[in-house]
Amino acid sequence: MSPNEISSLINKGIDNVNVNVRSEDNTHFEAVVITDNFEGKSLIKRHQMVYGCLGKLMGNEIHALSLKTYTDKEWQLMNSSNG
Repeated sequence: MSPNEISSLINKGIDNVNVNVRSEDNTHFEAVVITDNFEGKSLIKRHQMVYGCLGKLMGNEIHALSLKTYTDKEWQLMNSSNG
């Protein structure tokens, strides 16, 4: 499993999403997922949306996935305060 494959699955499962997935070993992954579809959803619901895109790959081909989930507004606010 590659970061590009994971990005593709998330893109197929969530409309209007911006995804950045990284991995050093193609088993443990870090993903930043940005979409307004997360608006009003708890952190758990956001993660469930992403995990739903990956299905049975989680715990198998994808041993571990660290997720950071943001709405577009949250992402912009976070990046404007870091600049």
